[in-house]
Order: sequence, then structure tokens, then C-alpha cells
Amino acid sequence: MTSLLGKFVTKIDFESYEDFRDNLKIIVPQNFNFAFDVVDAYAEIDPQKLALVWCNDYDEHKKISFGELKRLSDKAATFFLNHGIRKCDTVMLTLKSRWEFWVCMIGLNKIGAISIPSTHMLKKKDFIYRIKKADLKMIVCVADEDVINEVDAAHAELGKIPLLKAMAGSKISTLDGWLDFNSELDATSPDFQRPSGEARTNNESVILAYFTSGTTGYPKMVRHDQIYPLGHIITAKYWQNVMDDGLHYTVADTGWAKCAWVRSMGSG
Repeated sequence: MTSLLGKFVTKIDFESYEDFRDNLKIIVPQNFNFAFDVVDAYAEIDPQKLALVWCNDYDEHKKISFGELKRLSDKAATFFLNHGIRKCDTVMLTLKSRWEFWVCMIGLNKIGAISIPSTHMLKKKDFIYRIKKADLKMIVCVADEDVINEVDAAHAELGKIPLLKAMAGSKISTLDGWLDFNSELDATSPDFQRPSGEARTNNESVILAYFTSGTTGYPKMVRHDQIYPLGHIITAKYWQNVMDDGLHYTVADTGWAKCAWVRSMGSG
């Protein structure tokens, strides 16, 4: 087994709750970046280690190793850069639970852009609110006509606000004003270097932002910094009982924060 967990905690196994309470400490590296320091680190030391298993109701399935996830996320980072997305820019991901969600999340993390996960159940007014509130630069959404129509309706009502739109998992013929994420990903170079200088992230840089449910009033945009994944080591290891080289069945739609809570050091 190959696990990076020991690199980020002072102790892994505990004899009691008191032992856990008193002796668990999270090690926070300087300029931590999940994409490079976890995903790419696994890709270097154990490229065949399983990172993601995806399937749907149509007998489509995909297994992605950490080596492949590094390659795909490097290509995604270049894809976003090629379309003008830069550090601190916001990109909404409305991808249901498709595998492209994780490729986009990690690719955006590599360039320091901010991922905004959202549910496919949003309507025109919801997209309008989020586009304006988050100053969105791009939306990558599932190639579902209902979702695409709502995005297009929101974009049309906003007038000339510049907004890049891409669809993933395409079973729809090319649409005016839309990029085909999968086709472009296939054609994009995997050559990508970790940014340095002003382009690199630091621990205070925002990695993603969720919109709350808006139970009372409008949804609030909640930002999380680069060390957010380190905080969920406790969630994955000591609550969800994720095991190294095991599988965690994530039932949450990618529009909900719970889908990301298993982004830990030892999860497959």
C-alpha cells in the first residue's frame, strides 16, 4: 500500500478518544496545493494506484489511475489557460457526477482558478444570480439539453456579459457558442508545469466556493482556501473510515460539498 497520510498528520492510529484528541495534529505545508502535493505526488510514487471509478446507468464506466488523473488534469489546466482562465478566475462546474468534474476541479486547482460546484437542478434565475455574484468567467456543464437551455437563457438575459461555455460528456451535436470539453481535452497537450512566482497558489488562495442552499434568503457564496482538503482528512479517515486502496461510494451530487469530503490522503 502507498499512502501519503503520514506526511500530513503527526499520528495515524489511536488507542482512545483522548489519545486522538490530544495527539492528532494536521501538518500544513507552506504553499500546499492538493493537485500537486497529493494527486501528482501519488502519480509519481505509484502511478497505477486507483484514483477514481466512475459508472452510470447507461453501462458507461471508467477507471482512472493517479498517473492518468495527473495527465488528464494537466491537459485540463492547459485547456483552461488556452481559453483565458487564470489564477483567481471563477469557473462553475455543473457536471452531475461525471468523471470530468474531478478532472476539471484538479486542473483548475493547478492554475489557481476557483471551482464553483453546482447542481444540474439550477434554473435560469439561479444561474443569473450565480454568474453575477461570483463574477463567473466560464461554465462547464453536462451535455444535457435541459441544463444547457437554462444556462443559455441566463446568459441571454444578462446581455453581453462575457461567459465561456463548455459541455462535457457530449451526445449533442455541436452548439453555437459552446465548446466541446471532451474533444478539446483529447486534443490538448499534457505538458504542464507547476506555476511559480505570482502565478502560484499559497495557503490563503481560494480553491473553491460553494453556494449555500438558500433556505432563508438568497444563497451565500462560501469560499474555502487551499488547505480545505487537509481539514477533511479527519472526515475521510476517522468518520467515513476510508481505507487506503479501498473504494468510497460517493452518492452526493457534485453540486453538494459532501462530494468533495473524501478528497483525502489515503482514498481511492
